[in-house]
Amino acid sequence: MGEIEDGEVDHFTTDMHQKCTLVYESSHGSVNDKDNGPIMNAVFKNAVCKVYRFQTVDSKWMLVREQMAECTLSFSIPKQLIALYIQEDTCRIQELKDLGELSPHWDNLRKDVISRYDQIIKEYQDTLAELEKHTGPSFKPSCSKAQKYLEFVPINLHTQRMRVTCPRKTDSFYDVVTVGAPAAHSQGFKNGGLQKLLSKYESEKKSHSTAYQCIYYPPEQTAKAREILCVVSQLQPHISALADQLLQTAQQSPIQPLRDVLKSLEEKTKQFVHALKDELVKSALLALHAARPGYVSKSQGSARSSPDPHPSAAPKPHSVCNNLDDSQTPQRESQASPVRSDSIPHHKEYDEEEWDRVWVSVAKSLNCVIALVDKLQEQDNNNQESAPAHTLADVITSHSPDPPMTTAVWPDQLGVLVQSLKECVAEVAERARRSVSFVLLQEAACSTAQGLQLQQRRDAVFSQALAALACGFVMRLYAGLEDKDFLRQLHAVGLVAQFESLLSTYSEEIGMLEDMEVGISDLHRVTFRITEAASEEAVSLQPSVSGRRDHYTVEVPLPHHAFQALPDELRQGKPLRVLPVLFNVGINEQQTIAERFGDISLQERINQKNFEILEGYYKSLTSTVPSECLPRFQTQTDIKELLDTLGQNVVTKKRKNVEILWLAGMICRRMNGIRFTSCKSAKDRTSMSVTLEQCSLLRDEHLLNKDYFVRALDCMRSGLLAQGEVAQWDDPEVGSDANNKPASRHFYPIALLLVSSHLLVVWLILSLVFLLAKYQ
Repeated sequence: MGEIEDGEVDHFTTDMHQKCTLVYESSHGSVNDKDNGPIMNAVFKNAVCKVYRFQTVDSKWMLVREQMAECTLSFSIPKQLIALYIQEDTCRIQELKDLGELSPHWDNLRKDVISRYDQIIKEYQDTLAELEKHTGPSFKPSCSKAQKYLEFVPINLHTQRMRVTCPRKTDSFYDVVTVGAPAAHSQGFKNGGLQKLLSKYESEKKSHSTAYQCIYYPPEQTAKAREILCVVSQLQPHISALADQLLQTAQQSPIQPLRDVLKSLEEKTKQFVHALKDELVKSALLALHAARPGYVSKSQGSARSSPDPHPSAAPKPHSVCNNLDDSQTPQRESQASPVRSDSIPHHKEYDEEEWDRVWVSVAKSLNCVIALVDKLQEQDNNNQESAPAHTLADVITSHSPDPPMTTAVWPDQLGVLVQSLKECVAEVAERARRSVSFVLLQEAACSTAQGLQLQQRRDAVFSQALAALACGFVMRLYAGLEDKDFLRQLHAVGLVAQFESLLSTYSEEIGMLEDMEVGISDLHRVTFRITEAASEEAVSLQPSVSGRRDHYTVEVPLPHHAFQALPDELRQGKPLRVLPVLFNVGINEQQTIAERFGDISLQERINQKNFEILEGYYKSLTSTVPSECLPRFQTQTDIKELLDTLGQNVVTKKRKNVEILWLAGMICRRMNGIRFTSCKSAKDRTSMSVTLEQCSLLRDEHLLNKDYFVRALDCMRSGLLAQGEVAQWDDPEVGSDANNKPASRHFYPIALLLVSSHLLVVWLILSLVFLLAKYQ
């Protein structure tokens, strides 16, 4: 059969295919992939494998290998994220301390906020210490979902690969990642999930801003403040490094390399200006100025002193940076408030004399550096015929119409100008950093204890979601390393990650779904980058996470030979985008109750919103990547037609419309996407969905005989053990220990579930009638 490895067969009989289509099953630590086995084994481990033998419609036989494995990222990613959370909150404390002296009111609020951050840091440090002690399986079982120290770890994160071998056809692979719903199970769902709690929190924060005498900044403004803070921390060191490189290049190289470094310096300075010219920075500076001790507003100052009838107006500095376009120059429009203009102190003199002055200094310093290099280039051009290969030192001492700069004078002049530019940029960065830190201080000051809990809840849910996404990305990347069309799509438009959820919109699962919605949405802030591993050891091939809460980057290392075979765009470290989408359809008895007596608007809104996101990705994909780059399937239904059908099903009022999940999964596979399947614990409902999808793929893509469909489905959902008893092996918590565990409960067909749900409703109605009659 070409699939049985020596020493891996647990049980095998010559006539087993007559009783069941299961050929053999094995439990082993390594992941069997003939192309990327060593790479796969660095991230995936403790594989459980089964091989089946099914008949096709043309009376031939196919071999189906089903392999489930754990993923080391279940614990690796959460531990890295918690460390980043601690680092970010520690930096936030330092930024608040760097605000300087504040009035007693604001100083007390600052101390309170710092105390809250200290509390979060302490709890995260304790959690990280507990996770470092963890030994055993590389996944969290559902029985541990209520444990506090494991709240950042996803439940039952496993990968499942179906490999199909048919006569006269290359092998086909179908991958899916199964994981419990990313949700704060340890915190409970008594008051709902993140989506509901965040909405309630924002409305309460407005009233608290009045009570604490703070300015209310909406979520988009606070997100902008965090983005500005991140840009400042990245660009200022970069500009400083380029300035130093400019000095070094000027002393050692010809004029052209100097121009190249200067061009990079100019571009980074433009980005710096563009990022910090936001009105939020200016308004925050004014608010911070008003929070200083002894601040007196303009109206108060006028009332205390005799006004000058003809005050001398301060000259307005004009922009001298001809190399920065108009959109980059400081704006002098009237001050605008983010929400309530009357709550922000207006101090026009401070605006123009303080903030604009530093911008003008940046522009003047950059212009002076450019002018000096232009003069050097002019002297170089005048002397090219006589000395075309002269260095800058030769150019400086050469003859020209203008008095040339001497070797001794020129480095000093450039050094003074470069130092002036660095100091001006540092001053602007410091003011911007303080202003947005004050915005975040007001957001935190207006928060109640609920705000602290929400941040921790969101961190935990995001950690679970990111661990699953990183697992799926790594698995999909490894599978497509030799697929040039896939790699082209990866760096051109990125991948779609389709999360299939089977949660009901009833009771506590509503809160789980609300948590999951926010967690999946937050994955938009994540990008991936492929790097070259230092060695081929497992520790060097582990993905790493960097960044802050507003943006994270996951670096995926590859061995030297695999990395060098990648396209240039990927080897150069281009950020790779993964677009997450979530579709939910409840299928259990609780969903029947929700559809008859409850509210399913949450599910409808999620499906409609994510359909629009998926449709937008498809338009971007088709306009960038040729259709020939997408995978081929036996059923040649056009993706556009599938999308139209999905759109119709999303808006159609139909109970338990599983067609939505089937269409979304089919579209995802046709677009080279990453598939995820989730329910509460990634066990019963998840295994039902995965096995049904696998058998449907065998039927539609590999011509599985219709008489074998039910047999294949039953066989995938249960295995024949050596003792002759039937046990469920789809449960990821059973794994390789299936022989030592009792049989799992039988999985009822969907039709029986529907019948039993109707009987349940009838029983509830009759019970209610009986109780009413009794008490009457």
